[in-house]
Amino acid sequence: MAYAVAIVGAVAAALLTPLGEHVVNIFLDEPTCPGEACEGKNPQNQGCAEDARTFEPASGNPALLQLRYSEECQTVWGRIERGNPGDVVTVEAAGGARRSAQIEYGNDQFTSMVRVGDGEFEVTACAVPKAGGKSTYERYCIQASEVTAWQ
Repeated sequence: MAYAVAIVGAVAAALLTPLGEHVVNIFLDEPTCPGEACEGKNPQNQGCAEDARTFEPASGNPALLQLRYSEECQTVWGRIERGNPGDVVTVEAAGGARRSAQIEYGNDQFTSMVRVGDGEFEVTACAVPKAGGKSTYERYCIQASEVTAWQ
């Protein structure tokens, strides 16, 4: 019985620490950084991918470039799904930050988040092939706003 009390006490104490709070947030699938606090962070690690919606043009999209939008986190990020090592994906909010990420291995990569707020916004994502690399597409960009048909 004493062991059970000690274990329950240790778990309760651990949950009261910042690390414990982070673990609880992960299990609750709640974003850990709404708004400005999400700027430049990984959307998966922060729980922002949970409610994210996607804009991906159905045709003329050689790299399967996507914009992802989390209304709860008030952020967007770019994702490329059909690239090659060395290709780069970028995302930029009008009047805001710009982020980029390079495919190191495999065929896909996503950027860190750019804050867009909870009102009107315009964003651009681009897929940029590595010069002399394997990709056959040319630099390709898509644009979206708060009224885009996010899915």
